[in-house]
Amino acid sequence: MMKERSVPGMPDTFTPDQFRKLDKESRQSELIVRESLSSWKDSWLRLRSNKLAMTGLVILILLAFMAIFGQMMTPYNYYANDLQNTNQPPSAEHWFGTDDLGRDMFARTWMGASISLRVGLFAAAIDLLIGVIYGGIMGYFGGKVDEVMNRFSEVLDSIPYLLIVILFVVVFEPSMYTIILALVVTGWIKMAWIVRGQIMLLKNHEYALASRSLGAGFSRILFRHLIPNASGPIIVTLTLTVPQAIFAEAFLSFLGLGVNSPAASWGTMISDSLSSWMYLPWRLFFPAVLISLTMFAFNVFGDGLRDALDPKMRK
Repeated sequence: MMKERSVPGMPDTFTPDQFRKLDKESRQSELIVRESLSSWKDSWLRLRSNKLAMTGLVILILLAFMAIFGQMMTPYNYYANDLQNTNQPPSAEHWFGTDDLGRDMFARTWMGASISLRVGLFAAAIDLLIGVIYGGIMGYFGGKVDEVMNRFSEVLDSIPYLLIVILFVVVFEPSMYTIILALVVTGWIKMAWIVRGQIMLLKNHEYALASRSLGAGFSRILFRHLIPNASGPIIVTLTLTVPQAIFAEAFLSFLGLGVNSPAASWGTMISDSLSSWMYLPWRLFFPAVLISLTMFAFNVFGDGLRDALDPKMRK
């Protein structure tokens, strides 16, 4: 039997007199200062502390609410002409005034918000779907597959989107869905490149290699492990894609390539009011301010979301 070795400087036996009860300060020093937080909860707390980003989120919620229910708050329709009340200034009867056909500007403004937000959200959702799948395949396989797919996306990205829109309008009639299709043709490329870069960084991490060694297939590794871990940059890119699509829709409608009358759009409303904005400024003021406010809200919220999801900024 081996003889137990004593620790130098420590007695072989202990007596009750050698023990003492810790005081309150000593016990408090052993407590965990901060509770354990998940990455998503920690990101939400940091996003909530960003006042500018939360201001943008509140503005977006209000805009979405008014786009859905704004037309119900007035008895007038956005398409109803009233030639006896043309170009009326804002009043208790017409809150945003009327246009040159006597149509209520309040109803038309929120109809334009509905169209702009739908274009932005639908275009961003389709860009997300195509970009994540395309970029995920490029980043996962690499090599020749990545080279060929990347060259194709670069060629497609070199085509001006205005030319694509004009071609779509010639082939199809101008409408909200035509604009969405035209924006989607090249809009997914930026998302695909961001996903590609993230997947190339993550695919050699231990959890991906362990899943591959256990026999997991390509789709399981990509959609269950890699893409969820790249969700931060994907979400941020998505929030910045929506205002780009909204501004593109307003620009195309301003050029006459957007929705057809009597449907209202912020771009068409600005285009219709441009010739008389010095004499009838309210016709230009409301759609222009709302476009600017929407761009501001999306951009500050996207910037705040990017900072909140950045792991380098976690404390």
